[in-house]
Formats: sequence, structure tokens, C-alpha cells
Amino acid sequence: MTTYDLSTIGEGQIRFTVDSGERLMFTRNVRMNPACSEANVAGLTAQLGWRTLWTSSLPEGDLGDYILSEYRSVGVDMHTMVRKPGGRTALYFMEPGAGPMPANVIYDREWTPFRSTGIDEYDWDTMLDTEVVFLTGITASLTDTTAQVVRYAADEAVRRGAEVILDVNFRRKLWSGERARKVLEPIAERASVLFCSIGDASKVFGIEGTPQEVTARLMKRFGSRYVVSTDHMNGPYLRGPEGFTAYATTAVPVIDRPGAGDAFIAATIHGYLSGDIASGVQWGQRASEFAITHMGDLTRIRTGELRIPLGTDIDR
Repeated sequence: MTTYDLSTIGEGQIRFTVDSGERLMFTRNVRMNPACSEANVAGLTAQLGWRTLWTSSLPEGDLGDYILSEYRSVGVDMHTMVRKPGGRTALYFMEPGAGPMPANVIYDREWTPFRSTGIDEYDWDTMLDTEVVFLTGITASLTDTTAQVVRYAADEAVRRGAEVILDVNFRRKLWSGERARKVLEPIAERASVLFCSIGDASKVFGIEGTPQEVTARLMKRFGSRYVVSTDHMNGPYLRGPEGFTAYATTAVPVIDRPGAGDAFIAATIHGYLSGDIASGVQWGQRASEFAITHMGDLTRIRTGELRIPLGTDIDR
């Protein structure tokens, strides 16, 4: 038996969000909260009853401790965390936006310890003592060093008998589609479950068509057991041995958008680990709806809440 159900690696950050209707250069107030896509997935998966480990490389001091306290509070194991005496903490700033003005993210994450922490500095024996390794394109995009770390994690996980789950999660402000394709293709070939939006399939892998065609081509190209795709307010879509399934999306009020995709992935993984990824996608939809309607990147939720019938606004 493995020590963990899910292990992941990614850079811890702090998000600063300006008030709705304001621009960063003119604001006088910001809301501050810890952030990390991989840690968000580990955090919600832990709340859903699984043993999770998150690894990163963070500077020593209050800001690093602030990030760790967020995910420790929901039961994520972080004893493989690398702490460095120098360096700075990764930040990002968000202007929420509202139609027709889109939300805008400004990254400030150069020169952080994570970007230069190499393969030899991590405790792989512990990190890969797991059923599933969850990886993202965000971490692979940061530097050549982080790309090497993610590739090593995927290759070594498979060698040791763990499954790989990859979220492509292309961010155009971090790298080009061509660079993403070069780095992510060999990792995607290792993935049992591939999360790739319809848009990312086009931008990164040059795969276009209907959702049925895109998911089928992704599966054929990479050999994944399951492909999970989204398309803004359409979908999500699941392609697996049982065939293709499209799910209907329910519109909900948007209070705070970041973390919704991570919540969707975490609850879908919850279903996959439970042996029912089809229900996991439905739970993922519900979890992402909850994520959008409360503040913060980390979604705090209980398993039972994922089964609350539509229309229930108070759990009495």
C-alpha cells in the first residue's frame, strides 16, 4: 500500500485581488490569499477523504509560512517541502473584470526559489510513494528547470508504478503554444487521465474539431485512458473506454473565479480514485460551482455537499 493517494508539485504563490470595478494601477485596496493550482487540487482532494502530498520550494519566513498554513489547514501533507533561506515569494495580481471587460492577471514570480530548485533537491522516494501523481502545464512552463522536474516526475512515477494525471492548463502569459507542445507531449504520453480544454487542444497540440473529435484525437494521440475537456460554458466532456459523454453546464453567479478549474479537477479525480470518473465529472461541476461563488483559490467543501440537489440553497 502506498503512503499517498495523490502527490503533486507546484509553486506556492500569494494572490492580490483588487476590488471589483478597479484597475491595479489605481487601486488602494487588495484582498490577499494563498494560491497554487496543484495545492488547490491536493487541498480539495484531501477534504474529500484522500491522502495527499504537496511539494514546492519556498523561501523561509512569514510569507512562505502563510502559504503553507492555508493547505495544512485542510489536511495536506507537506513534509517534503523544500525551504530556502533566500529568495522571494511568487505573487500574482488579479483584476476581476466584468463583461465586456475580461479578468486580467499580472504575474510577479521571477527569481523565486522554486524556479531554480532542481531534480536532485526533492525527496522523490516519498513524493512518488503514491497512487497518482498530478502535474500541470503551469509548473512546466516556468523555467527549463521546472520543465525538467515535471518531466522527471512523470517518467519516474510510471517507472515506479504510479499513475500520472496531467492538466495541460495553457497560460499564454507564461509560454508559447509551440514551447508548451514540445514540453508537454512526452508528459501527456504518460498520463492515464488527461485534462485538456478544447481551446488548449488547438493552441498547444493543433487539434481542432467538435468536442467528440477533439477528445477522440487527444486519446488516440497520447493513449490516455480518459480525456476530460471543457469549453467555457459548454461541456464538460469525458472520453473513455465507455465512449463519449457531454455534460450540461449550469450558470452560477461569479463571486471569485480563480480555483474553479482546480476544484473541478479535484472532484473529478475523487471520482476516478473511487472507480467512477463519470460521476467524478458531475461532482467536479458541482465543486467548481461552489468554488466560483466564494472567495479564495482553495475550495473548502465536504463530500456530502457535492450531492446536494440543485435548488438547495441552505444545508439545514
